[in-house]
Amino acid sequence: MKSDLDSANSLESRRLEWTDTSHPTPRPRTQSLTLVALGVGLGVVGVSLVPILQQRPQPTAPMLSPTLPPTSIPSPVGSTSGTIADPDLITSVVGQVGPAVVRINATKTIESQVPQGFNDPFFERFFGSQMPNSPQQQIVRGSGSGFIVNSNGRIITNAHVVDGATKVSVVLKDGRQFEGKVIGTDPVTDVAVVQIEANNLPTVSVGNSEALQPGELAIAIGNPLGLDNTVTVGIISATGRSGSEVGIPDKRVSFIQTDAAINPGNSGGPLLNQKGEVIGMNTAIIQGAQGLGFAIPINQVQRIADQISTTGKVEHPYLGIQMVTLSPEVKESLNQDPNSPISVNEDQGILIVRVMPNSPAHQSGLRAGDVIVQVENKPVTKADEVQQAVENITVGSSLKMQIKRQDQAFNLDVKTAAIPAINN
Repeated sequence: MKSDLDSANSLESRRLEWTDTSHPTPRPRTQSLTLVALGVGLGVVGVSLVPILQQRPQPTAPMLSPTLPPTSIPSPVGSTSGTIADPDLITSVVGQVGPAVVRINATKTIESQVPQGFNDPFFERFFGSQMPNSPQQQIVRGSGSGFIVNSNGRIITNAHVVDGATKVSVVLKDGRQFEGKVIGTDPVTDVAVVQIEANNLPTVSVGNSEALQPGELAIAIGNPLGLDNTVTVGIISATGRSGSEVGIPDKRVSFIQTDAAINPGNSGGPLLNQKGEVIGMNTAIIQGAQGLGFAIPINQVQRIADQISTTGKVEHPYLGIQMVTLSPEVKESLNQDPNSPISVNEDQGILIVRVMPNSPAHQSGLRAGDVIVQVENKPVTKADEVQQAVENITVGSSLKMQIKRQDQAFNLDVKTAAIPAINN
């Protein structure tokens, strides 16, 4: 399943790559996603399964960011009658929200091990004291954005901005700098909460991302490429973009797409509507494309940030299956492949390609080759619909599924469990 674990090995396959911002950023290795934290790259978390059969060309490089619960929120600014061409409206929004947008600098110490081969006396003979004989430490730095949601110093940003950092500093627009404490991160949605010791801080106003429609005004504020408090303007291009559509199938997010310019360093910054309300957190771009930026809807950011603030962590339900959306082309490809362990009779539905051992799906009786046709008595035709159904329930709850197995229909109740902890 795209929202579940790929395999027992991939569960632990999370990878974070930091790059010193004083050097050119290297190309991501096999990663199609480019995160928008300046000087920081992130390997996609191995929590959701990459489909075995790609049904469309995948994007080449997106990036991610999130948000937190509103407290002591100021009144909206501007009016609903403004347009993109209304500079007074945009100036008013920026003047209201800009002071609550911060720059987040994160530092990490990386310890590189000496290759085993260099312990050979042969090398010591030629290189002597120049031979490294102990682990080498390197200090690397990254930079991103965030926004203040509580006047007492609660800040929301992307998980990839601060994950693994040994030191976090927060710089306000007025130049004040504070040490930040990471309250918690959620790599599945890329949301993090940071706390600074301060009072009477400016805060953002939070809107409703569920009500967004394509064509609405979008304003992004952040620190792209180290240029603090940069403002860009565009529109909401689309809503409900799944992680698989964007090229990051392991993120359980229905992204907002915008053409407001987003660049490295924008990660964690707010995406605003024409009233100056935060509607999303800027997080991803597709390399080589123009006008394709992605933000995490603020409603989801708030929900995740609330859990982090309360418990320091987030629990996501999972089933433990790998799945792919069926189509006549997928069916034909599988059935004609002599190495395929699965034969398919259905033209549509969601094919279960793999079931994780001892997972909730395994314990409930699901098998590889089963085709999911209904979830909670509603027909499903895309794997993303199953992923969303799982995400919408709490850990320990059950999903009613109708499946087809060798032309026979079965009804199963599949009880979810929490995604096992992922080690850094």
